Amino acid sequence: MKGTICIEGVVGVGKTTLGRLIAKRYGVNLYEEPVVNNPILDKFYHDKNRWSFTSQIFFLNKRFKMIKDASKKNACVLDRSIYGDVIFSKMLVHDGFMTQEEFDIYEELLYNMLEHVEKPRLMIYLETSVDCAVAKIKKRGRDYEQIVPRQYWENLDKNYREYFKHYNLSDLIVINVDNRDFLNNPEDREYVFELLDKKLK
Repeated sequence: MKGTICIEGVVGVGKTTLGRLIAKRYGVNLYEEPVVNNPILDKFYHDKNRWSFTSQIFFLNKRFKMIKDASKKNACVLDRSIYGDVIFSKMLVHDGFMTQEEFDIYEELLYNMLEHVEKPRLMIYLETSVDCAVAKIKKRGRDYEQIVPRQYWENLDKNYREYFKHYNLSDLIVINVDNRDFLNNPEDREYVFELLDKKLK
């Protein structure tokens, strides 16, 4: 396998789990989303008006670094990517947590960055219902995610579906994961690997 595979989807959909399986299967590096060592995320969920712009710049910077590092590898997998990052920023503007001026700064920086990175070889969009996503988020148990109202997850799902309806930067695989368990069900794993093998040949 050569090139970069990006995995996108709403919070809690299983991007990291699938990313680890793909990395192991093809013997490539996995770049995970910068959540664990993120000093902004907890603050953001408790005060979005204050921390939205800072949070988006933090993520954008980390994802740019990830994709630059990834471009130096022969092949790799990205757990979330710089391409879907704009979904969150547009939502924050729509909901009144980020100003239009802040978004304009963010968007200009994003486009400047994209001029210096290679497009992915393949994008995987993990599609799921809001009910399944919320159930996984509750099971995961991150404190800052538990205070988020359901309406936010519904809006996020709507924006993701709309984004990938028009995505055309690379080959795209859309996988509905409502009734799939990549980690514990070998048949579900093989289903994904067959799709990947076909696209990557």
